[in-house]
Amino acid sequence: MSLSPFHLAIPVHDLPAARRFYGEVFGLPEGRSSEHWVDFDFYGHQLVIHEHPKMPYQERAGTNLVDGHDVPVPHFGIVLEWDQWEALAERLKSFGTKFVIEPYIRFKGQVGEQATMFLLDPCGNALEFKAFKDMSQLFAK
Repeated sequence: MSLSPFHLAIPVHDLPAARRFYGEVFGLPEGRSSEHWVDFDFYGHQLVIHEHPKMPYQERAGTNLVDGHDVPVPHFGIVLEWDQWEALAERLKSFGTKFVIEPYIRFKGQVGEQATMFLLDPCGNALEFKAFKDMSQLFAK
């Protein structure tokens, strides 16, 4: 499957904290930047953090119940290879990351079984990282 890179711009009310989080905690390479925004290479995609006053959803995200967990809405993330997901989970734990949903296997033994974890950036943006041992399960019903 060949994918085109996506571009996602998100608001951050503390640009220096968000820049450290995405650059140091995640280890994402930084691209262009200005006093008010920073580009990151988000696993081959363009993630831009824009300085902006706090948004209501950054105060308290809504949730939907999925596999017995309150999943924050809105959220964004990426599907990684299984070994990348495991390495990222360990990296985040080594930085003392507080998870909204700790890394675990969702839908275990069912169609769509996947590894997943949820966390918030320093500005309250929710992120999900997931992986499938069998990528054909990504859109399986």
